[in-house]
Amino acid sequence: MAGWDPELYLKFGGERTQPSIDLVSRIAVDRPLRAVDLGCGPGNSTQILRKRWPDATIIGVDSDPNMIAAARREYPEGRWEQQDIADWTADAPFDVVFSNAALHWLTDHETLFPRLLQSVAPGGVLAVQMPSVTASPVHRAIWKIASDARWSDRLAAARNAQTMHPPAFYYDVLRPIASRLDQWETEYLHPLEGPAAIVDWIRSTALRPFLDALSTNEERQTFVGRLLDNLADAYPRLADGRVLVPYRRQFLVASPA
Repeated sequence: MAGWDPELYLKFGGERTQPSIDLVSRIAVDRPLRAVDLGCGPGNSTQILRKRWPDATIIGVDSDPNMIAAARREYPEGRWEQQDIADWTADAPFDVVFSNAALHWLTDHETLFPRLLQSVAPGGVLAVQMPSVTASPVHRAIWKIASDARWSDRLAAARNAQTMHPPAFYYDVLRPIASRLDQWETEYLHPLEGPAAIVDWIRSTALRPFLDALSTNEERQTFVGRLLDNLADAYPRLADGRVLVPYRRQFLVASPA
């Protein structure tokens, strides 16, 4: 896939950062010495960690050079490392291993999550947020359009680009090796200007692998045009002309046994 677009991603910075704030508020670690933000993106989530624990050593890790460059520009005082988080291993245990909206881009969660929990020091936590939106109208529309015979074969990898298991999966994977496991889901309601804004919202994340896999700008424009038509029906206008976009996310905070 092509590189990520930090500017487009942060066009909805408030909506994307709020889950980090909510997740950090549920971490019961008073004075961590070391924390890591896996999939830190442009650094907005890492900054929430720094505000909570200003005396801790906090590292932001991301595989995308554009995101790391944006984080370094915006937060030059931070410590940033460009590395594929799929291959990340801790050089020493961390008091907080944190990840906001990143791990669903990786596979093999049955081994990934236990490995991350094993990177947590005694008394620390693994704290994760991921989208839980497999039934949302915009995602259903994307998958429906992607099934069109003209490009279905080329979009097979895009359909599998994200890994989304239900909360019960993570309970079964982590509970045997955790001393404590808290899980919850939150559905955020985002008022956006209309279908075009929804496409902008999703273009830098879930829509990205589909558009990257298409061959020409004409195909991409056709795909987006069909998506806009679907969204006009799926998200009715509110009294003020905007649309309300529900977006469900799942959270977990686990402590090692």
